[in-house]
Amino acid sequence: MKYPEILSLTSGPMEVAYTKRDAILYALGVGVGLETLDDDDLSFVYEKDLRVLPTFSTTLLGQDSGLLVRAGIDLRMILHSEQCLVVHNPLPPEGRILATSRIANVADKGKDKGAVVNTEYMIADAETGLAYSTVTLTIYCRGEGGFGGPSEDLYQMHQIPERAADREISFATASNQAALYRMAIHDATQLHIDPEFARQVGFEKPLLHGLCIYGFAARAVMKMHCGNDPTRIRSFDVRFAAPFFPGETLVTRSWQDGNVISFECTSGERGVTVFRNGRCEIA
Repeated sequence: MKYPEILSLTSGPMEVAYTKRDAILYALGVGVGLETLDDDDLSFVYEKDLRVLPTFSTTLLGQDSGLLVRAGIDLRMILHSEQCLVVHNPLPPEGRILATSRIANVADKGKDKGAVVNTEYMIADAETGLAYSTVTLTIYCRGEGGFGGPSEDLYQMHQIPERAADREISFATASNQAALYRMAIHDATQLHIDPEFARQVGFEKPLLHGLCIYGFAARAVMKMHCGNDPTRIRSFDVRFAAPFFPGETLVTRSWQDGNVISFECTSGERGVTVFRNGRCEIA
């Protein structure tokens, strides 16, 4: 990794078209209707008056790792550590978007600790230029530290209130949740479907995608604080803390202070914190 040259790397615009079917498959992939399908949830999986989940934006980037490759980063040594989303305008049920990306920030944690790389994606309407969202993907790169860059992270860790949680909700995930989600987003990653591959890299079984859990968590916050209205989500940020497996129950605890929702998610079966330092801003 060369600094500051890495900060000049950009990509796009990349055009992506999506349909109502894609938005519905995504909603099914993040558990809509898995336990019950009430009138509010029906609108995410039925073409009539279809509403789009705000986290659907994260799937419109494809499997784009081009900037990391151009930066000389070894993709075998990276971990997805944080995910941030800013919603400028709700996505329509179908359309064409343009995605442009850039390396927004890097943090040098030291030669023996690695580096943190933030890639920012801007998503806008392909025809009108209307901005829909800014998606920031934070990657921890093992073995990439010691290049002489700044050590401070772009995004400071959000502090969870010390009081007892204001609300709590549990969502079950299906044993085939990873299989459903990978079909919804056209993901070919072996870690989420191949038991033998998962064991080779140190896990007892395939993991559920971090961004799938991210969608579940956003649905939880929407249910508890937004009347299940996706247009009230203005931002949604999390820090990944531990693996989560298909078939487990995602327990989301939240704290509301004005229009800021703090939240954390755990595995109901193992008691392990999966998402920590979560922050959501609502309208």
